[in-house]
Amino acid sequence: MKIEYTPIGTIRTPFTKPEDMPIQPAGAKGISGTVEVFETFAAGLKDLDGFSHIILLYFFHQSSGYQLKIVPFLDTKPHGVFATRAPKRPNPIGLSIVKLKRVDGRILYIENIDVLDNTPLLDIKPYVPEFDAQKDVRTGWLETLVKTEINRKSDDRFSRP
Repeated sequence: MKIEYTPIGTIRTPFTKPEDMPIQPAGAKGISGTVEVFETFAAGLKDLDGFSHIILLYFFHQSSGYQLKIVPFLDTKPHGVFATRAPKRPNPIGLSIVKLKRVDGRILYIENIDVLDNTPLLDIKPYVPEFDAQKDVRTGWLETLVKTEINRKSDDRFSRP
């Protein structure tokens, strides 16, 4: 089975290369960017401006290939790729929850963005705490690292060769 996606827009950020980029939106506090939704899909933005946060699904366009066991940014030991958020994945799809500052036509002004400039956007979903926030959460091998490593920056380990 072959699955194909058509980008619906482009994410614009100040990050032109992976090095020193935040590795998660929580480490990108205050970083501004924009999302340019292509004209074909602009009608789908109706009523999005009523949400404070949105979920961006995007294609890791600067990542190629994958390994099923990798050493992620937040550890020195290998883990299964599906137990990480590393960009080198069998299906290189990323997810970020960002703050939506405003909508101006087909341009979304966002904050707390952690992706490379010119990243192809696959989808937008509204963030709804009652649907998306979970209770009694376990975070596996990240349990002890998350609080101390939230501001860790990226390097080039997952870039295209």
